[in-house]
Amino acid sequence: MWLNGFKWMFLITGTMIGAGYASGRELWEFFGAESGLAIFLFAIMFIICCTVIMFISYNHKSTHYLPVLQSLIGKRLTSVYDLMIFLYLFTTTVVMIAGGGATLEVIHIPYWYGVAMLISLVVLLFVWGTNGMTSVNAILTPILIACLLGVLLSFQSLKGFPIEFHLNEQSNWPSALTFTALNILPLIAVLGAVGNHIHHKGEIWIASIGSGVVLGGVSFLYNESLLQVAGELMLYEIPLFAILKHYPYFMVLVMTVLLWLAIYTTAAAGVFGLLSRVRIYVNWPPWVIALFLLGSMAPLTLFGFSTLIAVLYPLYGILNLYVFSAILLYPIMNHRLVK
Repeated sequence: MWLNGFKWMFLITGTMIGAGYASGRELWEFFGAESGLAIFLFAIMFIICCTVIMFISYNHKSTHYLPVLQSLIGKRLTSVYDLMIFLYLFTTTVVMIAGGGATLEVIHIPYWYGVAMLISLVVLLFVWGTNGMTSVNAILTPILIACLLGVLLSFQSLKGFPIEFHLNEQSNWPSALTFTALNILPLIAVLGAVGNHIHHKGEIWIASIGSGVVLGGVSFLYNESLLQVAGELMLYEIPLFAILKHYPYFMVLVMTVLLWLAIYTTAAAGVFGLLSRVRIYVNWPPWVIALFLLGSMAPLTLFGFSTLIAVLYPLYGILNLYVFSAILLYPIMNHRLVK
């Protein structure tokens, strides 16, 4: 039970920690000053959302996200959000592929080489079927979190841990709602595809509480670190590098690899969600479907990483609010969620 619970926990955190999160850009856009309470509320709401989604998936023994959607918003709206989730996963995976190419340009690897490398490694992952996805997340995500925590704790140690929390100075608490809502659709897509692999309800509690605590803790530490270099963030497209500016160049290389791994795990999670939906209609091997999906995405990366993020992320944050509300209300409206 514990082993499987941690496996799902790393699947959730691997889905969440994409290029935007690992770079610090996503956190800084939503949080910043007076956000300690907002991050705490995000962690609580994230735990609730993961628990609700996983219990619905477990109860239906689902292999894709449609049963979860139908339980949350009814059959009438499911077709609308089915299309929206598919588009969301497709377009955000395009963003990740573009980010994979852009990140490796820092170490002088041409953009299209980086794109081709990312696509090849994601396809290779699905040669082992959908089990390859959870296995790789169980290996890469702890490394990702450990490296990020190492850098942030080292930075705080150099500064003398000047972290403060004043309850009367928490005006940014509403950001918890929009930040959590932004990340709802990929959670539904990925967790809706593993319902038939969850064997015990205890796995759900381990995965939900564990991922909420980890993401809440890392987010708070990351945000506090960014606040300490806030005056310099305008100079950096990737806020993390403002923290690293006094570190050796070797650390920049390590963080470049970290960002690339974050992109890789998120791209793989996006393809995993898409693949589980497409397999209803075609009986191809998982890696063939993955290759077809990624091949159709590659030309769209020409729009560029930053442009895609600027256009798509705010739009999806707004569109996700209805489903987010439905998830929070689900335990109240359905008392027999845990059965």
